Amino acid sequence: MNDAQLLEAPVQDGAISFARSFVRSDAFMTLFREGMGLVEQTAAYLDGDGRKESAALPREVALTYATESMRLTTRLMQIASWLLVQRAVAEGEMTAEQARAEHNKVKIADPISAPAAGIFTQLPQSLRDLMEHSLRLQGRIRRLEDQMSGTAPVEARANPVQDQLAGLKARLGL
Repeated sequence: MNDAQLLEAPVQDGAISFARSFVRSDAFMTLFREGMGLVEQTAAYLDGDGRKESAALPREVALTYATESMRLTTRLMQIASWLLVQRAVAEGEMTAEQARAEHNKVKIADPISAPAAGIFTQLPQSLRDLMEHSLRLQGRIRRLEDQMSGTAPVEARANPVQDQLAGLKARLGL
């Protein structure tokens, strides 16, 4: 679905039915492929090079590695579940109501704070990259989920030009 089709999507209470149109869009399929690809990439890493790298870590760092790899796996399973439910809605295998019921069972969790910087930098770069990618993807999905459920905060669009002008006026005392 292109941007014009998204804009012509069914309207409910004066707003575009974002959920209905998004799950049928090329953007969703791109997100779906990215998420499922990250699941596969992470599984391959943790089963292969990750095992070798974790075995070579000092005990304290190895404990952090184990904790973070479990968090990463949990986060990715939540993401995969969300993506699969959305795809099922898009393909007509589930209704939006069924998807909402599933959403109540498997929610995208709030991000958990990262380990201390000193230990984080001692983790293998590959694990850190996977963690960061999964957190960015989780954030994008949380924003989409908020938009789809209608709970996204209404934010004033930032206008960098106006911000610069306001800063200049303040400095000049105008």
